[in-house]
Amino acid sequence: MNNTLQGIKVIELSTFIAVPACARFFADQGADVIKIEAAGGDAVRWNGTSEGRPDDPYENTTFDLENANKRGIVLNLKAPEGKDILFRLLSDTDVFLTNWRPQALERLGLDYESLHERFPKLVYGTLTGYGDRGPDKDLPGYDFTAFWARGGVLDSLRQKDEWPMNLVPGMGDHQAGMFLAVGVMAALLKAKLTGIGERVSSSLLHSSIWVQGLMIQAAQYTELGQKYPISYRTADNPFNCAYKTSDGRFMQISMPPFDMFYPKFMPLIGRADLVGNPRYTMDNISKNKLNEEFINILAEAFEKKTASEWDAILTENDIPHAIAQSWEEVLEDPQAWANDVFYKMEYANGATRALIRQPVFVGSDLPDYRLAPLLGEHSEEVLRELGFTEEDLSDLHSKGIYNTWDDLKEKHNG
Repeated sequence: MNNTLQGIKVIELSTFIAVPACARFFADQGADVIKIEAAGGDAVRWNGTSEGRPDDPYENTTFDLENANKRGIVLNLKAPEGKDILFRLLSDTDVFLTNWRPQALERLGLDYESLHERFPKLVYGTLTGYGDRGPDKDLPGYDFTAFWARGGVLDSLRQKDEWPMNLVPGMGDHQAGMFLAVGVMAALLKAKLTGIGERVSSSLLHSSIWVQGLMIQAAQYTELGQKYPISYRTADNPFNCAYKTSDGRFMQISMPPFDMFYPKFMPLIGRADLVGNPRYTMDNISKNKLNEEFINILAEAFEKKTASEWDAILTENDIPHAIAQSWEEVLEDPQAWANDVFYKMEYANGATRALIRQPVFVGSDLPDYRLAPLLGEHSEEVLRELGFTEEDLSDLHSKGIYNTWDDLKEKHNG
């Protein structure tokens, strides 16, 4: 069990992936994270079919990935009593996390200015699709649109004259969520030192531009290099391409200092005759546009051996490389298992699934991996901690101010 942030309380008012992933970071480090949902639940709870997994509230790998180690409460924030409960929760909370749109937050008095005035120590973390300012600040933001497409990833990584790749849900969300966690941790430290909280913000668009920063900045030099998208056969550095092997696999090599690796690598692919040939220095390849010519030499060589044969050769000679693995292979990767990337979760229905830990470990104790809360699972537990009596609970429940899983499970196949 990791207790690095034990004693820290986090309230999460968010849906989908990015901010829940941020909140999970705090939960994994031992903070008490309480996720607030409406009676309909976070929409990501119900995405099973579209992701190729069971649509089962008791075996929900996606929701567990984003919401492990949290507690969950269902509140009707449109009712004054529900909003009052939220304010009671925030009175001793360290961090408030949300991805709600600004207009909705303002209507409920949950914008930063309002909460900072009321709870000056509170750290307020928010994540949007397109940022806080500008003409598109109020657009709905998803990682497919704001991160992949608008940010430039989708168009730059496709092969020239070919259709864009099939996108992987959550990749942009997870990166943006962890960026937000970094900022919140910095603000949390300041709040502990000074007693004053801060607003921390991030966006999917900015996160996308940041992670591509090397190439986006280089794109300013329009007279140099190639304009993306490109064909792999004209890649600037042939030693950074993937090559097809005789068994139809792809081997990714990565040797950015081309000239340094060249004399060592070429004999390994049976082309020792080209060592010392001034035609194939990086500078000469670039100046004379010999990229495709040289890439064809490499492609022809790689097609003579299987991926496993190349793996052995390149490993023995300390050449940076990796076989392009399928997701099914990644699930069995011994290196990942050795480093506790995966956790074997046993579900109540008897299924055992590999669930993925977040890629940050603090200290030597592994984080817990408790299942994400069922919808409204901890509603009454949290309310009792706030001092509500059984009579209070009965009254609030009858008014629909909160719900429990028992109330909602029939509607959601429980």
